[in-house]
Amino acid sequence: MTLRAIFLILATLAFVLAPFFTPSFSGFDPSLFPVPIENPAVQPAGYAFSIWSVIYIWLLIHAAYGFWKRAHSPDFDAVRLPLLVSLLLGSLWLAIASSYPVIATVVILVMAATALAAYFHADEFYDRWLLSAPLAIYAGWLSAASSVSIGILLAGYGVLTDTQSALVMICVVLAVASLVQWLRPYMPVYGATVVWALIGIIVTNAQSNVLVAGTAAAAAAAMAALTFYVWSKRRVTL
Repeated sequence: MTLRAIFLILATLAFVLAPFFTPSFSGFDPSLFPVPIENPAVQPAGYAFSIWSVIYIWLLIHAAYGFWKRAHSPDFDAVRLPLLVSLLLGSLWLAIASSYPVIATVVILVMAATALAAYFHADEFYDRWLLSAPLAIYAGWLSAASSVSIGILLAGYGVLTDTQSALVMICVVLAVASLVQWLRPYMPVYGATVVWALIGIIVTNAQSNVLVAGTAAAAAAAMAALTFYVWSKRRVTL
């Protein structure tokens, strides 16, 4: 267990430091697609990506505390292997995304799947703000980000129009996130993170695409309502 705890610290550090050693990334390069789209409707506004600073800090705290205080805890150890896989792939993702959007999309889907696996292995009550919550925000953002990546591919390769791909993927992320939140009702951080991403899509489209903005607003409201409902129904206090 201790060895896995050390590996997790190293993987988390690699994940956090990766942006300093790769080209800055603000979205897939439109020139890489047959149908270039400068500002994809499915992509949240730039400010929304500031959530990564919270994710990085929380994951670092999780890894450090897990080694310092919970190196031999079965609860912490249960999440380490899938989280390790997700973070190691994440350390490479920025380098891949700058030139290979299709591969990057496959990678982020695996990142999201392994992050969700880690989150579902986390006990929702034991050290919840240091075990479950960091995984919830990470998995929540990746749930949205992987859908965004697929949406950009669908529009960039002409499978759907920009608006159609945004509408489809908003529905997909709402369906997936609602299921996850329903199954994990005691941790509202996951749902709140998805709502944050959806609000970013509203901001992106508020002036240019009312249909997408309205759909994202409806999805955000539905996600917020579901998150509050399942959390309050269990009468769990923060």
